[in-house]
Amino acid sequence: MTVLDRVIGRLSKLPGLGKKSASRIAYYLLKADQALVSSLAMDIMELKSKIKTCPICGNYTEELPCSICTDTHRDKETICVVEQPKDLLSIESTHEYHGLYHVLMGVLSPIDGVGPDDLRIRKLFERIDGGEIREVIIATNPTVEGETTALYLINQMKEKSLKVTRLALGLPVGGDLEYADRLTLARALQGRQRIES
Repeated sequence: MTVLDRVIGRLSKLPGLGKKSASRIAYYLLKADQALVSSLAMDIMELKSKIKTCPICGNYTEELPCSICTDTHRDKETICVVEQPKDLLSIESTHEYHGLYHVLMGVLSPIDGVGPDDLRIRKLFERIDGGEIREVIIATNPTVEGETTALYLINQMKEKSLKVTRLALGLPVGGDLEYADRLTLARALQGRQRIES
């Protein structure tokens, strides 16, 4: 087996990359500037050693705590609960949310043996019990596991004096009603908003 075959094989194990995409990347790297390939290899090597999990929110960061947790301009009374650090990045990219985050590092999945103690749920409640948090926004994905996790969190927060909200779910911008599935349409109807005239 050649080095090229090994690189293609390893790249094809990455999420979202099949054999064709992996081959395309490998052949691109063969033609690319040596400086690009060397810096990419160096960054990949440093990825595991330099990137840590923020002890407060669970986001990936080089600095501890992360820049979001230490940002004095953020709303310290609102916390948005997400499944993974990539979800946090998606919300940050909107520039609409200015509060804090809490990354669960997964979702509840009894079939896979993932329970509350396997996630960062206890840390979330420690932060809530700290007293500053007034609103918790649950931003788990609209999957069976995401919904299960959201319901679990909502039930656990019932006794606390908090405003608990859930991201609105429904039709995507530019989508057609005829192509929307039944659950998406149902959520869109449930989450409808009043239009002020």
